[in-house]
Amino acid sequence: MSNTFVAKLLETKEFQESVYALSPAVVVFDCDGTLWSGDAGSGFMNWTIDTGLVSREATDWIDGRYRGYKRGEVSEVAICGEMVQLYQGLREEEMRKAAREFFVSRIERNIFPEMQELVAELKNRGVDIWAVSSTNDWVIEEGVQRFGIPVDRVLSARVKVKDGVVTDTILDVPTDEGKVASLARAGITAPDAVFGNSVHDAAMLAIARRAFPVNPTAALLERSAQEGWAAVYYPASVRPA
Repeated sequence: MSNTFVAKLLETKEFQESVYALSPAVVVFDCDGTLWSGDAGSGFMNWTIDTGLVSREATDWIDGRYRGYKRGEVSEVAICGEMVQLYQGLREEEMRKAAREFFVSRIERNIFPEMQELVAELKNRGVDIWAVSSTNDWVIEEGVQRFGIPVDRVLSARVKVKDGVVTDTILDVPTDEGKVASLARAGITAPDAVFGNSVHDAAMLAIARRAFPVNPTAALLERSAQEGWAAVYYPASVRPA
């Protein structure tokens, strides 16, 4: 927890009931760290390198870029785009197969059941549910199938696919203010509830009728203090002692 901000920790029932009490029509979820623990974006990158899907030349290039990102020399939006451009020249069918294998073997076990339950109940109530992520579309579209979120409600990092082959032409990289811009292009400008775990979700959280920090990072806790998002939620598997 932040030394300067002590948030109210919501219990699961309290958290879910506070969402339902809004009688929301439109809700938006971040994915990595919010619907499941861990970073599926960097995880998939490393997995595809380890399994040999990516060439040595491409591996060396993205490794240098990612190291630069960790040093603060490459921006968040740039690295998120480049982590999709990495697969240029590969067939999309191959990418979807890889995303399926990766998600099943590395991420599926990290899904937060409490969030699955929440999404299922919101679906039952007829709520329009969107997923927004800076991770590539292949992994996110695979992952949100477990939540019943359709592909046409997914906004994620993606490049153009031509004749079934991945190109390096970026179509979207939803991160930071880019998440708000992606939602606006989809006609979503004032969602009733937004759920996110990272400071890169803060701009998106700020446009909601109510913001719900879920499994928040230290940076998001600090931002929550500034914005007055006083109540946060941690699923059981990541709840602080």
